[in-house]
Amino acid sequence: MPASREEFPEPPRGPEAVSSGARLSCPSCGSAHVAQMLGDNGGVSYVCTACGHSWS
Repeated sequence: MPASREEFPEPPRGPEAVSSGARLSCPSCGSAHVAQMLGDNGGVSYVCTACGHSWS
């Protein structure tokens, strides 16, 4: 039996998508392949998996 929309809702759109990092891109190369990391002091940092650039 096919899955219904209630079982697999569509991904968020609008402000929720931006806050989840859906539109984050690397400031160095522009790639959308960005991973979120937890820093040593509990801060949030990002790393580009395409070029290796990291930022917070």
